[in-house]
Amino acid sequence: MTSTIKVNNIQNQCGANIANKCGSTVTLGASGDTITLACGASQTGFGRTGTVDWDTTAKTASFTAVSGNGYFVNTTSAAITLTLPATPSAGDIVAFKDYAGTFGTNNLTIARNGSNLDGAAGDKAIDTNHTSMSLVYVDATQGWKSVEEGTGFIGEGFMVACGGTETTCGDYKIHTFTGPGTFTVASLATCSSNNNVDYLVVAGGGAGGFGDGAGAGAGGYRESSGAASGCYSASPLGACVSALPVTVTGYPITVGGGGTAPGGGSTGGNGSNSIFSTITSTGGGGGATTSPGFGVAGGSGGGSFYNQPTGGAGNTPPVSPPQGNPGGGGTGAAPLYGNAGGGGAGAAGGNGSPGCGGGDGGNGVTTSISGSPTAYAGGGGGAQGGSSVPGAVGAGGLGGGGAGGNSTCTTGSGTANTGGGGGGSTFCAPLGLGGSGIVIIRYKYQ
Repeated sequence: MTSTIKVNNIQNQCGANIANKCGSTVTLGASGDTITLACGASQTGFGRTGTVDWDTTAKTASFTAVSGNGYFVNTTSAAITLTLPATPSAGDIVAFKDYAGTFGTNNLTIARNGSNLDGAAGDKAIDTNHTSMSLVYVDATQGWKSVEEGTGFIGEGFMVACGGTETTCGDYKIHTFTGPGTFTVASLATCSSNNNVDYLVVAGGGAGGFGDGAGAGAGGYRESSGAASGCYSASPLGACVSALPVTVTGYPITVGGGGTAPGGGSTGGNGSNSIFSTITSTGGGGGATTSPGFGVAGGSGGGSFYNQPTGGAGNTPPVSPPQGNPGGGGTGAAPLYGNAGGGGAGAAGGNGSPGCGGGDGGNGVTTSISGSPTAYAGGGGGAQGGSSVPGAVGAGGLGGGGAGGNSTCTTGSGTANTGGGGGGSTFCAPLGLGGSGIVIIRYKYQ
């Protein structure tokens, strides 16, 4: 026998509502009440409303999300991985918010845990500060979809890359390589123009000539204009030079060493090339001595011995704009003569001066791609020669060029990671070594 109770309102002993039906609306409980299902009971038909319950204790380490929860994620100290539920059902929902606005510095990675993300079988790095996102699981084809407007999968993302020494300047990230390494692009920006990187590539400077030697040429200098990652002043050599487009891959970085032991008699050794992607800067040419007396060609050319009026050629092999300048020519004859200075990125090497000593190294150029103005690629100064006045030596060029040697047996080497050329040395002075090169990459990251 079936029993039926017909009633529109059920109240407790105090007259508060338990269940009420008014028209087509059914109300459970009264204001302030909590509706709880019995242990083991389940509900159907209600579904979720598209909201989550927010956990207000910020996450500071990697964690696995639970459907129905929202999380504040604090990456101030380190990058964090949010792992999505392993066996989601349609309608499951997870949300997160950048707690401290640091996703651009330390990324949040969404680990898909076997399900697609927006139709793709790959994890997602979130690298935009202050991002908030709600993810809803749809089906096996699309997996988790972002349903938040303005950010997330449908909003603007920026390039994520690593390698070298990483620093930031405003909205731009800077990768500095002072030795070999790899610039690895992990993901691209949604705006194609933000997938272009500005660059500075400086090769190693040459070594100065040994024994009444001429100064060496600076390493080749190549730079883009800065238009892709603004807010800094490029050198004049960067004018009208386009930034480089990159893709998701690893780019091997070669940083050229400075010239060392003399080669070809006592002529200084050339510096080594620096390379990033399609950009190669050529090592600086060695400074000359005695025979044959010619400065060596290179990114910038080495200076010549006193008996050769023409210095080593710069911008060899040729690129546009030129990566360097020629070395200076020697002048005079024994016992009064002068050895020339090596070329720099911004100027040719100075000629030797008979009776007055070595020529100055050519000046380099200055850029602030690293975040502060820095000069690179100065040529080495020529040594005093013969009966020249002691101390009358060629000065090193602006940008790390070494000074020429003198009768006090001192010689300047090129400064490390500037591509400066080494100074020419006297017979009693140590060899003027070339300065190593540098590679700097800069782009918009937030």
